[in-house]
Amino acid sequence: MKIIIAPDSFKGSMTAREVCDNIEAGFRRVNKDLNILKIPMADGGEGTLETLVEANQGIIINTFAKDPLFRRIRCQYGIINDDTAVIQMSRASGLTLLEEDERNPMLTTTFGTGELILHALDLGIRNFIIGLGGSATNDCGIGLLSALGIRFLDDNDIEVELNGGGLNGIRDIDMSNMDERIKESTFTIATDVENVLTGTNGAAFIYGPQKGANSLMVQALDRGLRNFAYIVEKKLGIDIENIKGAGAAGGAGGGLLAFLNGKITNGIDIIIQNTDLDEIIKDADLVITGEGRMDYQTQFGKAAYGVAKLAATYQVPVIAICGSLGEGYEALLDKGFKAILSIVDKPMNEQECMKRTTSLLQNTAENLMRILILDLAIDNTRIARGVINEYNI
Repeated sequence: MKIIIAPDSFKGSMTAREVCDNIEAGFRRVNKDLNILKIPMADGGEGTLETLVEANQGIIINTFAKDPLFRRIRCQYGIINDDTAVIQMSRASGLTLLEEDERNPMLTTTFGTGELILHALDLGIRNFIIGLGGSATNDCGIGLLSALGIRFLDDNDIEVELNGGGLNGIRDIDMSNMDERIKESTFTIATDVENVLTGTNGAAFIYGPQKGANSLMVQALDRGLRNFAYIVEKKLGIDIENIKGAGAAGGAGGGLLAFLNGKITNGIDIIIQNTDLDEIIKDADLVITGEGRMDYQTQFGKAAYGVAKLAATYQVPVIAICGSLGEGYEALLDKGFKAILSIVDKPMNEQECMKRTTSLLQNTAENLMRILILDLAIDNTRIARGVINEYNI
């Protein structure tokens, strides 16, 4: 039996590689001789940097950049194939860089991510993969774009604040000092969501609350996003308001699309291509995937769904193991998943689950393997008794 283990990270507790290793450990408690291939996945958010660098034998670059509140921090990005930078927005502009009481998308900025792009440009890099997941921001990328020389001006031709609160004050855009190297560069925008820029399915309403916005902030942020879209269309003739993915990372998807000629792509598709998962999965007997939480949103660009969709093309069964099951996860059972298992084994809060993730994950994997072996044993018994034949006819 050839088993592919290809999960995303369990956000906040385990990297995708660690998830692979612990699922394997649970399986091998039952059968040490299994043929297992581990392929860590990502979808534009956490783990994208490591997954792409590992898959392409790339290198990690260490540098400094501003965090979401303009504090100088150590940062990393990757270079693959000698000519492509992999920049994960969460490294410089991520929510996990802030304490709980610091989270406020009216104040946070993507400026540090722009500094990482500048650093790579200075090294001669002209191709970029920008992973947008996990940001703390709702600034439409004006911080990032400002780092590259673009100025966002108010009624008095003064630069607005480079955060979500500054969006509504933009009246003009000065691109005269934009870094000339941008015109020589390509930008692939890797995202795990399909949200548009504004409205009830836009960046502010859907993701603002988890970044620290209250209801009044959400409405103010959405007004800012609408104003930004209006000014961009007026200045550049590009309508970004209703493009799928433009709302990713607090509207950074839209900003990169408009000013850097970025191409919005499902992050999982980039990972699948770079890991050769398409070829590897063809002759597999079983695929195990998963992520920290699975719910109805998993089908809109998340890694686990991308893996299941690919496996379905080769009629390979897929089972998901996740940290928790959210609202509407049952819909995924009609989207290629044969089963979806949570690692939670009793009532517990999120903190306890994260603390026990290693043992919970290994135990769940062990139990799953015991069930799979039992199912195989039952089929073999039925074949031996002549109830069914080996072709299950």
